Amino acid sequence: MIVPEGIDDPARPSGGNTFDRRVRRGLAAGGWDVHMHAVPGSWPRPDAASYAALAGAVSRIPDGATVLLDGLVASPAPEVVVPEAGRLRLVPLVHMPLGQADDGARRGEGAVLSAATSVVTTSAWTRRFLVDLYSLPDERVHVAEPGADDADLAPGTATGGALLSVGAVIPGKGYDTLLDALAMLADLPWDCVCVGSLERDPSYAESLRRRGMDARVRFAGPQTEAELARSYAESDVLVLPSRGETYGMVVTEALARGLPVIAAEVGGVPEALGHGAGGTRPGLLVPPDDAAALRDALRAWLEDADLRGRLRRAARERRASLSPWSTTTSVVADVLAGAAR
Repeated sequence: MIVPEGIDDPARPSGGNTFDRRVRRGLAAGGWDVHMHAVPGSWPRPDAASYAALAGAVSRIPDGATVLLDGLVASPAPEVVVPEAGRLRLVPLVHMPLGQADDGARRGEGAVLSAATSVVTTSAWTRRFLVDLYSLPDERVHVAEPGADDADLAPGTATGGALLSVGAVIPGKGYDTLLDALAMLADLPWDCVCVGSLERDPSYAESLRRRGMDARVRFAGPQTEAELARSYAESDVLVLPSRGETYGMVVTEALARGLPVIAAEVGGVPEALGHGAGGTRPGLLVPPDDAAALRDALRAWLEDADLRGRLRRAARERRASLSPWSTTTSVVADVLAGAAR
């Protein structure tokens, strides 16, 4: 496995890091001989030293080996990765398609994925995006959805006013849209905890703090697994206003506790949200970058006790259908076994 340095760093939590850790652990438990190469650098925007570190790691891998590469490292480095396709069985793991960003990223990612033996994605949405964008053969691109750990049900409150948002405080997560929506709900009882790194984009984080909503919106910074579990347990609903998500692991983390989700309808979020046994979505979806729509959804949640009851029931039904991490690892293992053959 080739991954960005720091996937085990509790100060740098992310869905991609969690996925990589769980797959590494699951493969090793399943009998695979896993060799981890953690590559330093500011991936996916590497400098010359980062390229050199990746090239050194790849050069040490013996001929014929099967290599699972985190897409944040593989996709920006076609000069390093593509020439190795003749001697290694390369399997990129794409958490977030970089080709959405610009033409240069698209060319590099396309070259890497086209040279790969197989490709693993974390959602059906990502698979469709990559197959369509790069004209990849259907049979070479696979979906391994993130798993969800068992968790105790969150008790919830009578008013539903304990709001939680989880994700690094960066523009892509849409916290500015969230604050705009909440500012229009000052007449209702609620408080909001935002969990995620404040260091990825300090100027953006500071601009949010200057909004003067400290009394009702708390930016808690990153949390350990135990701390985050407590935050979920003390909440009524997860709010995810992201401008883009390939899946949204925090959605299933919330559903595992029976928490409904109010989210922007982007990428793989509808897929992660799914439906309860009766066909009811366990949450509300709104257009991205639309503070008024998010305000209306939050107002409906806060003012309508019957709606809260329906969404909570659907969330508990969806909780029962979530797949464990062992299923995720099994899918990845099957893809790697096929590549090795």
